[in-house]
Amino acid sequence: MVVLLALSPLLAQMPDSAREWLNRGVQAFKNAQYNDAVTAFQKAVDLAPSDPTPRLYLATAYMQQYIPGADSPENRAMAQQAEAEFRNLLSLDATNRVAMASLASLNLNQRKWDDAREWYQKLLVQDPRNSEAYYSMGFIAWSKWYPDYSKARAQAGMKPSDPGPIADPSLRASLRGQYWGVLDEGLWNLHQALAINPQYDDAMAYLNLLVRERADLRDTKEEYTRDIAEADQWMHKVLETKRMKAMTQQGGGGGGNRIAAPPPPPPPPPPPSGNAGGETPQRIRIGGPVQQAKLISQSPPVYPPLAREANVQGTVQLQVIIAKDGTVAHIEVVSGHPLLVPAALEAVRQWRYQTTLLNGDPVEVATTVSVNFTLP
Repeated sequence: MVVLLALSPLLAQMPDSAREWLNRGVQAFKNAQYNDAVTAFQKAVDLAPSDPTPRLYLATAYMQQYIPGADSPENRAMAQQAEAEFRNLLSLDATNRVAMASLASLNLNQRKWDDAREWYQKLLVQDPRNSEAYYSMGFIAWSKWYPDYSKARAQAGMKPSDPGPIADPSLRASLRGQYWGVLDEGLWNLHQALAINPQYDDAMAYLNLLVRERADLRDTKEEYTRDIAEADQWMHKVLETKRMKAMTQQGGGGGGNRIAAPPPPPPPPPPPSGNAGGETPQRIRIGGPVQQAKLISQSPPVYPPLAREANVQGTVQLQVIIAKDGTVAHIEVVSGHPLLVPAALEAVRQWRYQTTLLNGDPVEVATTVSVNFTLP
């Protein structure tokens, strides 16, 4: 009796069939009571271990609690539990598209690019006309290539607004050797997404980015000019598609086919006062608003002309590691429009913060940064 009183009202009565537990889990899930939903779905799985439906609901309940971009043991464990249950589902139903798409999404949100790509490829075997899978692999290609591309431009002394190609031939050759195949595959996948859905304007936007950035690797002015002209054509198609969607009241930005931007991570815990051994930790986590007050040099982002022309505005969310000397050592993108992300990255890389001291010693800081782009 004591145990029953400790349970939530939804689970206080103990049904004896998998179907009843499944129904209770669905009700808890609809009410955003995810812990109760997990409990109910697990009981349904225990009662009907060969039925794929309870496992699908159980995996989905775990995935719903995973927060993309939040780096904590609990959050990583939630992702691992979701992945394990989706894999269990595939052991019962090897062609389950929801499980494949969910595993791809989980890996993408954890920036496990190659694993995500593999799951999208498996999904396409079962669902060859899944434009979102093709688009996602195009996004993965850009995500893998862009950090080194951006570093190469900075190493060559180029500002974001400087035209290409990258002046240093050795840098161009190095990037081509490492990423030319990645770029080709990304472009091919984005074209496939558009062949399935010609109105997929997010795919057009990434085609514009990849072709425009590929131009920086060209050795001749003619090749560079040709790529820039192609990128401009894609940008014009983005604008025209958005205009047509607005006119027909179908919405913009890729409609139902785009990958939903992951939510910003929850507020991080307060920094620790020191570990049990009395040693100062090498890195602490500080909330974005608190760390914002420590900025001593903040270069505003340059509003991308293409984004301005396309009437694109919004916020780019970033996860940032600040070195002990206050420089920005590492950046990861959490969310943001593809036309705004590069400008946000270029700006934040130049920011400088006050050195953070803990117990008198400088430490690295992990924090979140929001870069806002607003049109007048």
